[in-house]
Amino acid sequence: MTVDATGLARAHGVSQAAAELFVASDVIDLHIDTFIPPRLPLVRYDVDKRHDKVLLGGRFFGHLDIPRILESGLSGAMWSITTNPFRRALRRWVVFQKNFERFQAMIARHPGRLELVRSAAEYRAARARGAHAVMPAIQGGNALEKAPAGLDSIDWLGGAHCPIVRVTLVHLTNAAYGITSSPFKLWKGKRGLTEVGRDFVRHLNERRVFVDLAHINRQGFWDAAAVHDKSQPLIATHTGVCGVKPHWRNLDDAQLKAIADTGGVIGIIFSRAFLKVRGGPDDAGMIVDHMAHVIDVAGEDAVAIGSDYDGAIVPPKDLRSGEAYVRLVDKMLARGFGEARIQKLLGGNFLRSFELLRG
Repeated sequence: MTVDATGLARAHGVSQAAAELFVASDVIDLHIDTFIPPRLPLVRYDVDKRHDKVLLGGRFFGHLDIPRILESGLSGAMWSITTNPFRRALRRWVVFQKNFERFQAMIARHPGRLELVRSAAEYRAARARGAHAVMPAIQGGNALEKAPAGLDSIDWLGGAHCPIVRVTLVHLTNAAYGITSSPFKLWKGKRGLTEVGRDFVRHLNERRVFVDLAHINRQGFWDAAAVHDKSQPLIATHTGVCGVKPHWRNLDDAQLKAIADTGGVIGIIFSRAFLKVRGGPDDAGMIVDHMAHVIDVAGEDAVAIGSDYDGAIVPPKDLRSGEAYVRLVDKMLARGFGEARIQKLLGGNFLRSFELLRG
């Protein structure tokens, strides 16, 4: 995967310095949902083909496809396999297995260009070969709720050979494991993780799978942090921060510090709905605002990118297509971020956490 910095600068209207720094960096997105559009029955979105005309003008879906991923310089990403929570529990497990097979087939269609990686070492090897590193993730752990013998029955979730890199405990609905942060939840009050949810965190720890605390309610967040193996990094892959914009989907300062204290990272989402504030930037600068707040509260080692591209979000106008990650670097430089800091935020911080988890 070779990207020309001069061409990138020209195509996206950024400085040569921004483009050169971007090309020289590990650029890792902690959350893309590009496996959703091909599964939507009425969309017929071919992820293998380049989409020059962005679906819906970059609103909700159509942000990425494999050609644009390779052309953008995105060196790696956690690709989410998102669970439909409205299916019966056993059916969720059956469908998940089929989706995982389709996911593996997608990777196999692009030999030498996409590689499934399970560790920081495998990421670096894929990067050296010029491939985009695919880190499989599950959005909505309730996909596994009715696996025949629980997680112990899933051979591909075993030990160091586990291809699933992270699991988001809950999504936009309540699950057997706990309560969502979404206002559409059925229960309010102080309910957090259930006992099954606590056991689920322990299972993920045993298999050294990232426990993703995006989407969970505040009590569930703290319940998970309490039972979590303290030697492993926690993570929140795609979120904004309440210190910039108070919102049910965002994390407060105490939560940011709790993740940072484990050596984990917070991926800043690209959704305007969770980031934009009155009088603030109306472009990629809003993402930099949230990154800057995390740096002020938890340090520059705690920040990462978690776009949520193709996850039904509306990004800032200058980031409506995933080819344009480099524009975020241009905004960071304009904000006065140094090159070493920017490289941490683009991927270095996550790689450090990944190495802590799996080496």
